[in-house]
Amino acid sequence: MPDLTPAPDAEILLAQPRGFCAGVDRAIEIVERALARFGAPIYVRHEIVHNAYVVEDLRRKGAVFVQELDEVPAGSTVIFSAHGVSRGVRADAQARGLNVFDATCPLVTKVHVEVGKMRGEGCEIVMIGHKGHPEVEGTMGQADGGMLLVESVADVATLKVADPERLAYVTQTTLSVDETREIVAALRARFPAIREPKKQDICYATQNRQDAVKFMAPQVDVVIVVGSPNSSNSNRLRELAERLGVPAHMVDAPGQVRAEWLVGKRRIGLTAGASAPEALAQSIVERLRELGARSVRPLTGIEENMSFPLPKGLQQADAA
Repeated sequence: MPDLTPAPDAEILLAQPRGFCAGVDRAIEIVERALARFGAPIYVRHEIVHNAYVVEDLRRKGAVFVQELDEVPAGSTVIFSAHGVSRGVRADAQARGLNVFDATCPLVTKVHVEVGKMRGEGCEIVMIGHKGHPEVEGTMGQADGGMLLVESVADVATLKVADPERLAYVTQTTLSVDETREIVAALRARFPAIREPKKQDICYATQNRQDAVKFMAPQVDVVIVVGSPNSSNSNRLRELAERLGVPAHMVDAPGQVRAEWLVGKRRIGLTAGASAPEALAQSIVERLRELGARSVRPLTGIEENMSFPLPKGLQQADAA
């Protein structure tokens, strides 16, 4: 039988930062506080964040996840996910008399405000993002037309715009920093007058976690990313490690870690997407120990202290 163990002195290196960001913390707390205040069921449009562990935990507590608002009984409490929603969804919720709490990440809301301002000034807007992602659908739904989606440098080459002199761009907040930079460069080369956001739209947490992988990757033989398959920022971490020449695998349960990934490996890097809880990351650490890793060493990195206020009606004073 082949030896499926890592090197005898194998250690786990933990990326810093990893796991939950402020927007995800806020979104989960909104659901938990709504459940505590109004009781189950609390309806949530789409997954509150893209993590199966989190969604199942909230489902056990009484959250009901729906795809569309017509699944929500009139007069019920509904929460919009951290990814944001279109203006049409907001109007529908109001028309149905739903009690709405908005868990849209404030950094996504910032992009929505940019879209409204740019469209108000007569600009056509290019959105850099992934087709079908809820954040992209929500952001493009802030305008009645006048928005174009690009996913790659190749898309820029075939882009047809109304007026190159009245053009702007925004981006999804969870993209690869490096790939987005390449797409922006292609847009600027083809449309020199294109307007850009005052501050980059890719969020601080996405940037920090990608920077942490860049720091960790040269020090390890394999990277394990804790995250669900539909998590954009988790997928970008896995892709980044692979681009840096390190084998990388994404898991969202301890049982998904395969012994053959670790054969002969001396240093195992571990990170977690912004929607993956630390409890889940630690369960993966325990699984790696079971498979033969001997020690755990946290790496140095940025200590995040960002926080966002809760909506009115769910703050501590409101609930008292």
